[in-house]
Amino acid sequence: MPDSPRPQATSAAEPPARFSLKDHLFNRQSVTYLSQLLASQSPGFDRPGFVRQVMKTLPDLELKQRISHIAATLERFLPSDFRVAARQITASLPPPLDPTRTDDDFGDFIFAPLGEWVTRNGQQKSRLKRSLQTLHALTQRFSMEFALREFLRAFPAETLNQLQQWTADPHYHVRRLVSEATRPALPWAPRLELPPLSLLPLLDPLHADPTRFVTRSVANHLNDVSKIDAAAVLQTLGRWRAERRQNPAELQWICQHALRTLVKQGHAPALEFLGFSDRPPIRLVRYELLTPVVVMNEALIFELELVAEQAAALIIDYEIDFQKANNKRSRKVHKLKQVRLARGESLVVRKRHVLRSNATTYTLYPGQHHVGLQINGQILDRGSFELVRPG
Repeated sequence: MPDSPRPQATSAAEPPARFSLKDHLFNRQSVTYLSQLLASQSPGFDRPGFVRQVMKTLPDLELKQRISHIAATLERFLPSDFRVAARQITASLPPPLDPTRTDDDFGDFIFAPLGEWVTRNGQQKSRLKRSLQTLHALTQRFSMEFALREFLRAFPAETLNQLQQWTADPHYHVRRLVSEATRPALPWAPRLELPPLSLLPLLDPLHADPTRFVTRSVANHLNDVSKIDAAAVLQTLGRWRAERRQNPAELQWICQHALRTLVKQGHAPALEFLGFSDRPPIRLVRYELLTPVVVMNEALIFELELVAEQAAALIIDYEIDFQKANNKRSRKVHKLKQVRLARGESLVVRKRHVLRSNATTYTLYPGQHHVGLQINGQILDRGSFELVRPG
C-alpha cells in the first residue's frame, strides 16, 4: 500500500477538522490498495484507470454510496465472465483475519464493495454456488452479512442449507456470519421475509462457540427475537442452560445480553430467569437530582442511596424522558450498575451523564426532562431538570 499523504500544517487558531468516517474508510489510499490486490491476479486489470474512475466522484458520495460506486466501477474493469472474475477476486485476497483472536476483529472495509459486486452479479441460480463460495472467502476478511441477506431473500432454501453447514466452519468469522446475517433486525439492513423463529435452530450450535465475536452475535440475534416473541427466547435460553454445552459464565453473559431489552422493560419472566426479582427487598433512602438546570454538553448529575432489607440481586438503570420537537417524549433507558447486596448492606451511587448536543442517537431540545430511577425493571422514583442551550 502506498505511503499515506503527509498531513498539512494548520494554524493554531484553526479548529481541528471533524473526523469523517467515510473518508477514513474509503479514500485514494484504500482504493489503490484494492486495485493492487486485484491486479495481482488479473494481468489485464487497469489499475490506474480503476483508481481514476473511482476517485472521479468518490469525494461527493456518502459512505454507503461509496460502496455501491466502487462495486459498479468494478463491473467495468473485471472480466465479464462472472466465474472468472469471482475466482480472481478470491485469489487476490490477503490472508484471512487472525484465527487465534476471539473478538473485535472486523477486518478492512475496502472489501465491502466486493461483497456488493457479488450481490449485483451473482444472483442467478447458475451462479449461486460460486457466489456463496466467494462470500465465504470474503467474510474472512470483512463481514458479509449485508451481501448474504440478498441471497437469503433470493434463494432462501439453498442459502439456509449452506448456512447450516457453515455453523461448523473452522473460521469463526464464517460461523458469526450465520448468526449475524439472519438477525431479524440487523441494523441498517432491510428486514428478512423469513419467519424469525424458523431461524433459531441455526443458533443452537453457535451458542456453544468458544469465541465472544460469535456469541455476541448470537445474543444480539436473540435480543432482536425477544421484541417479537419473548417466550421463545426464554425457552431457547432455558434449553441451552440445561444442555450445558457452553461455559456457565459465558452462557450467563449470553443470557444477560440477549434479555437486555426485556430487562429494561421490566419483563418479570426475564428478570426471574436471570435471578432478579421484580420486587427486590430494598428501601430507597435517597434519590437526589443535583443539577436542576443542565446546559447542553454539560453533565446531568444525580445520586442515590439504598439499603437491602434482605439479600438482593439488583440491576440498577435510569431512564431519561427526552423532550422532542413535537412536545412528545422519547424514553431511553441507560445501564447504571449490577450488584448483589447482603442483608442490611447499603449502596450509594453517583452518576454523571453528559448530554451532548452532537449525539448521533438523539437530538436535544430545550425544556423540561425527567429522570427515573429503575431497579429490576421497576421505576422507584423520578426527578426533573431543565435543559437549556449554551450561552
